[in-house]
Amino acid sequence: NQLGVIGCGLMGGSFALAMKKAGLVRRVVGYSKSPSTTDTARRMGVIDIAAESALLAVSGSDIVLVAVPVAATESTLKAIRHLVRADVLLMDVGSTKSDVVDAAKRALGKQFPSFVPAHPIAGKESAGVQHADAALYQGRQVILTPLPKTSPELIQKATDAWAAVGSHVLRMSPEDHDAAFAAVSHLPHILAFAYFNAVSRQPAGRDYLSLGGPGFRDFTRIAASDPTVWRDILMSNREEVLKQSLRFRHTREKQRLSLESVAQQVKLPVAILEAIEREDWARLGAPIFVRSYVGSYAKFLGLPATLADDVVRGKPVPALVHVGAPPVR
Repeated sequence: NQLGVIGCGLMGGSFALAMKKAGLVRRVVGYSKSPSTTDTARRMGVIDIAAESALLAVSGSDIVLVAVPVAATESTLKAIRHLVRADVLLMDVGSTKSDVVDAAKRALGKQFPSFVPAHPIAGKESAGVQHADAALYQGRQVILTPLPKTSPELIQKATDAWAAVGSHVLRMSPEDHDAAFAAVSHLPHILAFAYFNAVSRQPAGRDYLSLGGPGFRDFTRIAASDPTVWRDILMSNREEVLKQSLRFRHTREKQRLSLESVAQQVKLPVAILEAIEREDWARLGAPIFVRSYVGSYAKFLGLPATLADDVVRGKPVPALVHVGAPPVR
């Protein structure tokens, strides 16, 4: 009958629009800390009624979606717990789960069984209700991380609601969720942020960025994400992110050691081998050096030394990468 949305931004607004489009809710009551956000949401038809507080958004609602930054989860749940009935489905959309579950335990007390932690694997680089989209969750995965104390009926209700807006619903433990997304989401965001900043802050960084092709844009797209949101996510899941960061460092160190070993055998500097594997031919210098360096390395890899002539002529060549490490690109 009624959906309550706390946090009428991209995620909360898109869920409201999707529920409306699916005919699953008669009215949506929304609350955001910024009155201008709720005003915009009402004008766009995302919500029907603007609540003056988070608690009033819960009043009379059958489903409540908390779409706030993960750091604000506990205070938000504390503010609404008095109106969370046993039959009310209460969900979040946070990108981390162990900390959210712990916050819910502290904040909700006896109402904790109503809480079904959820993480929809969807979003955009542009935040805000003005970017809300009824199709945002279609074809996307949604991870539910219920606990043994969570109401089985409400777990099913959550599953049905997300499925009805077009999502594929999976279940995981909070711990497994955080370990997995540290690897496939959180660390990649750090790398994208760091890499983009490393390029853009060089003296010729703006010129370099203007030359980036589709591959570069694909790799750095997520660097446009809201840094404030990602600060909270990374801090919330810092232990798992640090584990993944160490694995990444170890892999890069193995690559480095492997290159050094090859460099000794080929009798070429590591920097030259790295340039060849990146196909940074300009780094090799004059054509005479290109022929020498590339020819020696190709021979070591069991490839024709004549590949060096193809490089000089600007012809495409197979990837010149030593066995034992992935390409250094």
